Amino acid sequence: MAVPHSRRKFLQTMFGGGGVMAGAFATSSCASREAGSASRPNILFLFTDDQRFDTLQALNNPAVKTPNLDRLVKRGTAFTQAHIMGGTIPAVCSPSRAMLLTGQTLFHIDESIVRPKPLGEQTRAPKPFHLFPEVFRNAGYRTFGTGKWHNGPALYARCFDDGDKIMFGGMSDHRKVPIAEFDPSGEYPQSSRGVGEKFSSEMFSDAAIAFLGQQKGDKPFLAYVSYTSPHDPRMAPAEYAAMYPRDSIAVPVNFMPEHPFDNGEMRIRDEMLGPFPRTEDFVKGEIAGYYAMISEVDAQIGRVLDALDASGQVENTIVIFAGDNGLAVGQHGLLGKQSMYEHSIRVPMVLAGPGIPAGETRDAMVYLSDLFATMCDLAGLSVPDTVEGSSLLPVIRNHTKLRDSIFVAYRDFQRCVKTERWKLILHNVKGTETVQLFDMQDDPQELRNLASLPEHATTVAELRQQLAAWMQRVDDPLDISKPDWSRPSKA
Repeated sequence: MAVPHSRRKFLQTMFGGGGVMAGAFATSSCASREAGSASRPNILFLFTDDQRFDTLQALNNPAVKTPNLDRLVKRGTAFTQAHIMGGTIPAVCSPSRAMLLTGQTLFHIDESIVRPKPLGEQTRAPKPFHLFPEVFRNAGYRTFGTGKWHNGPALYARCFDDGDKIMFGGMSDHRKVPIAEFDPSGEYPQSSRGVGEKFSSEMFSDAAIAFLGQQKGDKPFLAYVSYTSPHDPRMAPAEYAAMYPRDSIAVPVNFMPEHPFDNGEMRIRDEMLGPFPRTEDFVKGEIAGYYAMISEVDAQIGRVLDALDASGQVENTIVIFAGDNGLAVGQHGLLGKQSMYEHSIRVPMVLAGPGIPAGETRDAMVYLSDLFATMCDLAGLSVPDTVEGSSLLPVIRNHTKLRDSIFVAYRDFQRCVKTERWKLILHNVKGTETVQLFDMQDDPQELRNLASLPEHATTVAELRQQLAAWMQRVDDPLDISKPDWSRPSKA
């Protein structure tokens, strides 16, 4: 059963909906007007892993070399305030991808998408959801997937009618990626699985290039190309590593040897990748490796963009580039993504193609999950009524502001609300609440916590009210007004 229309409209009001999409919300049929028409735009979705918002040279980071993503920025519109809504597990990429695929908010995505289990092990009926490749497939698109898929083989079978070099499991080496060949039955027996023989980004790009070379324009396509770079291990090929000598790397302005307090995840896997306390030399090395991985995947993305140009389909193709979550890499004494700081919750997002202005940026606060409704809008497809995200076309075409604030959550001990100027972060760890208030205009590196200053008491109180309202409207199970945020006691 779909989310009731009245409930969905209520969520859209808070989440930022409306605009040009308003007429599409009454249906969950996923039907399209003239479904399957070859005149519909193709979609090429390029998705990276752990790439934070400030890692494109064209978007004011001269330290990193990204010539191919830079040319995409010149061809399209970049969103400089794109966010994820956080995560319910330490592997933030899994709920982030689930929100992208379904267009739903963090506490509405079904557990079967975040932590997929074999069908025989499902203990309850899943919550209703649609997946954007599934919607396009049902509308007559030829759908193709390659690369990282964190959401189980059963959902892959719903989404794609073609694919190659699919990574369902974990990875510890970019040169030995566990992959599966496409199985239309969705069963993926052991005989369909193996280990890749090329560096991950090259292998996934090869698969995408082969698919693009087969397209003749008779049928629109959606290609989902999901890279594992720049996720660790940071082991870029030598030619890219040589681009970033450790001594050439600047220490981040907000570098700290250690985080100033326990945020609940001080000894998690990501944080254990380096020494305590952090040293400047170590962080320089980590950043050098991170940038090398980004330059490597940028080169592979360039090959895919060249293949699109050669296919003759570029004039009718929407290209979308985004990252699934950010990464600290030494900022605030952290290495991972399990925090509410900008380096962890903001991602790069660029759209290019017919009808999208070239060489422009937008600073409206948006979510990665807004891309579901946006793609439907661009293709003239109806949006399922389970989707809570908002089309970005009003932002692209009219500089509309979709929402006044952004809500982010991590597990049951971090919550955040952010406006254009202020960010309030609450931590509740071992019964102790820590409050942070940052002025994002004067202190974008989040160095000066203003929460305890008397002159900001009113701001803190108002933002707490906004945060509580967000939590109620997205069905957050916690209540920050109650002791220990109403978390169930642990035996």
